[in-house]
Amino acid sequence: MPVRSGAEFIDGLRCAPREVWIAGRRVDDVAADPVFARPVQAVAMLYDLQTSSEHREAMTCRDAGGAEPYGAAFLTPRSQADLVKRRLAMKVWAEASFGMLGRSPDFLNTTLMAWNDSAEFFGQRGARFADNVRNYYKYCRERDLFATHAIVNPQTDRSKASHQHGDPFAHLGVVEKTKDGLIVRGAKMLATHGPTADELLVYPQPGIRDGDERHVLAFGIPCATKGLRFICREPFDDGTQSAWDHPLGARFEEPDAVCVFDDVLIPWDRVFLYGDVKMGNALFAQASIRNFTGHQTAVRGLAKCQLIAGIAVALTRAVKSDTFLHVQEQLGECLGYLQLIEAAIMLGEQKAEPTAGGAIRPAYAPLQALRYHLPKWYERMVQVTQTLAGGGLLVSPTEADLRSEIGPDIARYYKGANAGAEERIRTFKLAWDATGTQFGQRMLHYERYYAGDPVRVGASYYNDYDVAPLLAMVKRALAAG
Repeated sequence: MPVRSGAEFIDGLRCAPREVWIAGRRVDDVAADPVFARPVQAVAMLYDLQTSSEHREAMTCRDAGGAEPYGAAFLTPRSQADLVKRRLAMKVWAEASFGMLGRSPDFLNTTLMAWNDSAEFFGQRGARFADNVRNYYKYCRERDLFATHAIVNPQTDRSKASHQHGDPFAHLGVVEKTKDGLIVRGAKMLATHGPTADELLVYPQPGIRDGDERHVLAFGIPCATKGLRFICREPFDDGTQSAWDHPLGARFEEPDAVCVFDDVLIPWDRVFLYGDVKMGNALFAQASIRNFTGHQTAVRGLAKCQLIAGIAVALTRAVKSDTFLHVQEQLGECLGYLQLIEAAIMLGEQKAEPTAGGAIRPAYAPLQALRYHLPKWYERMVQVTQTLAGGGLLVSPTEADLRSEIGPDIARYYKGANAGAEERIRTFKLAWDATGTQFGQRMLHYERYYAGDPVRVGASYYNDYDVAPLLAMVKRALAAG
């Protein structure tokens, strides 16, 4: 199969009913359900872009002698040009969704590409596991599948390791090994787009303790697998939200879910790693996950920050507050962050590192630094936008008001210095939807923890950094005295 269109993605969901629970009811057909229809359409829009005449060349590639093109997120980079190709393809999706789709398909497809290049890491426990990774990558690439993941344990008792809980399967773990595969039971979070994706990946994060062997798992299964259910958070949009009043929330909400595994069979050919604490802790570093997903995350994050900066500029120009020096200073701060994000992306590409598999990967240092700082910059940009908007964020009427008999009042009293009432209202509504509504606050909180615990991210950056040149400089400075 060549790269998929949006209609083909939706057909795939309809042909694979899964168990999804939301607001006290079970949903089987997520493509038709009013709560999920818009999230599904948002992803379908991305697939349509890569099959369009305008973007197909930028967003697809073909191996030498390959029969079918495939999505650029699956491309294993062998040169600087390949890294640029990947970035430009990711940029199309990021800008089309304004960076609001944190779980666009290119994120986990990037992970699968990194695993395929690092298959020998998985082969430490046996050649079949390396083969499983390679075959699964090929399977997803050839079908252009949308994968998501659930890699965090439920927040039960954080003071205890997984094996120390009274319920041995409070966290996902192996119940038994059979000739057909592993039987697993328990829960994982946070599966963004879990109910609306094709495949679900589970893999361990660093910080696993001895004794947690049964909980160390890496595998990929269809979201429609028997015994797997998704329990979703309360939706912000039931499918009736006005796109005029909520220009982002009515288009780009992503369902978040906890995954419950009720004695689910993971076939052996879908198992990549299990039972090894040392390998589980080493996976992120040795399988190039941080480098490659950091690249994708930065491209998406840049688009998101560009939107927020643009909103801040637009709303201040609408009322001419951008003529004040203190406002210009805050706008300049936000615009400066955009340059720093883009610079880190470019530096990651320019300092690309060779991988053990013979590919190249973006440099770890600049992208991991960005992973720590971008959430803080984004939060600051949200704060600046809210501050510069002031009370204007809280007085915007609805489209229904504008079209009603009080429309003349709105046209008179809501106009800006450089904008008519409707344009000014819509600008401020966009600002509120991006920063203040349930959707906007979810976007902010999502970025805070997108890369994991920010304390661990910062600490790991220190532990991984080669500080020897810095200490040598200190010695030279001391010697000069």
